[in-house]
Amino acid sequence: MMNIYESKLCELAELFKIFGDSTRCKILYALLSREMSVTEISDSLNMTQPAISQQLRVLKSTGLVKFRRDGKSLIYSLADEHVQQILSIGMEHLNER
Repeated sequence: MMNIYESKLCELAELFKIFGDSTRCKILYALLSREMSVTEISDSLNMTQPAISQQLRVLKSTGLVKFRRDGKSLIYSLADEHVQQILSIGMEHLNER
């Protein structure tokens, strides 16, 4: 049986797996600058809306993005500043190589 520490490490590994997909990373980086609709994200990344929507579902289910309704549109943003910090620290680490 796993103790609490081991359980949290497994959760952390699962969180980092989410960042293992380049499309999800691109979406998160696009949302760093501002909140956006699926259409705006797909236009900025030159990808189809269904592909973006599929990845947004994963990002929502893991608590990395949130959304609000604006009429018929859903507007997405990063869930909190921790997501921004994870992205920033990751990029900082890459730039130090």
